[in-house]
Amino acid sequence: MIEVLFAESEAASVKAAKSMAAKYAVCSKTIQTVSGPASVWVSHKKKPQNYLEGNAEEVVCLGFMLDIGDIKQAADSSYRKELIHSMYEQEQWGKEYVDKELLDVYAGELARLKQYLADQQQIRIWYGDAPYSRCGFYHVCSLLRNYTNEVYVVKLPEYIVREDGVIISYKNWGEVASEELASFLPYEKKLSKEEVRMNACHWSGLAEDNSPLRAMVSGELIGVPIDFYDFLIWKRLTHAPVKEARLIGDLLGSSRISIGDWWYASRIEHYIKKGVIRVVEDSKNKYARVICLQ
Repeated sequence: MIEVLFAESEAASVKAAKSMAAKYAVCSKTIQTVSGPASVWVSHKKKPQNYLEGNAEEVVCLGFMLDIGDIKQAADSSYRKELIHSMYEQEQWGKEYVDKELLDVYAGELARLKQYLADQQQIRIWYGDAPYSRCGFYHVCSLLRNYTNEVYVVKLPEYIVREDGVIISYKNWGEVASEELASFLPYEKKLSKEEVRMNACHWSGLAEDNSPLRAMVSGELIGVPIDFYDFLIWKRLTHAPVKEARLIGDLLGSSRISIGDWWYASRIEHYIKKGVIRVVEDSKNKYARVICLQ
């Protein structure tokens, strides 16, 4: 089963889940006997139930961030590569500069998915209501119209109730631990051809609208203006100086809309250049700057 996800963290979790299962797989080896070679099955420990069948190579990550920017251009276009790079450049949590060539990985992942589809492999898509995830799901459905593969989906539920009665909600699949993923398989369903076409039409509509951003509003993914999330910044930024990292951390912790820190950083940088936000103490590391309203 080929697993399709739309962000690095969630793809890593699924890879971990499938890798653990592979370690416990039943294997065979051939030994030499007096009467000739014989195949002997060697059974390891019983495979745990909380891991996914298969291996890590079956995981495809399409981290194209399709909830932002021009989506009339192809997902693997140079435009999208530059856009993703500009977003990654905003991230300053102690990370090094991101090599543009690393972003070619996503184009390679898309090509790998198309090859799996051509080989008639079964596909399982893990998606949720995070804008980047829903966009990715609709985009993949637009590709699936040209294939006859069996397609399964696992949609992240709004919340789950544990056996001890505790209610847990998740923003995206990246928040689900690898050992917990298999517990979501009861939510799996097979996607009909009609549903594939319907979701592909959603993608066509979004591409035709081609707003700067796409966001979930009242349960529907729609195009929105580029300043759609800015009100969250204005709710927390005042004339009192604050470290940019602290502000962004508060923004991430106070909302569950699955927008990355890089987006807030890019909008803060935009308003610094416009003179709306003032840098009180500058730093080469943007997140270490102290800022306030002008």
